[in-house]
Amino acid sequence: MHCPFCRHADSRVIDSRTSDDGLSIRRRRQCPQCGGRFTTVETASLNVIKRSGVIEPFSREKVMSGVRKACQGRPVTEGDLAMLAQAVEEAVRQTGASQIDTNEIGLTILGPLRDLDEVAYLRFASVYQAFDSLEDFEASIAQLRADHAAEATE
Repeated sequence: MHCPFCRHADSRVIDSRTSDDGLSIRRRRQCPQCGGRFTTVETASLNVIKRSGVIEPFSREKVMSGVRKACQGRPVTEGDLAMLAQAVEEAVRQTGASQIDTNEIGLTILGPLRDLDEVAYLRFASVYQAFDSLEDFEASIAQLRADHAAEATE
């Protein structure tokens, strides 16, 4: 790590701490040449492979934006969306992959969204899974009802 003050090519880590969200590490460094102290923040990179083949960094904001459309008019707060986006990012990072397809992210969104709001889940699933007919909606609703019945008997 280059010193931002004198551009010396090396620095010494004097303190390391994880950030509040646990997804990054804050390091306090000192330059052995000029003695200047500075802070760096390190995160593991996570890239998304879009359908077009373009690769871009993962963005919680994009997850929230996509889900926000499905939640329009529903009793879902921005805080709920932020928690959902964080849960999705954590689930994706737990796979250990540094690159992930948008399709995988969509599948990862479905579970937490279903727990958050079933109507928003159906809206998102209908677009994401390209429902073509009423039968697709009926099948999805039947699955939701079956899951509710299974939860009630537990």
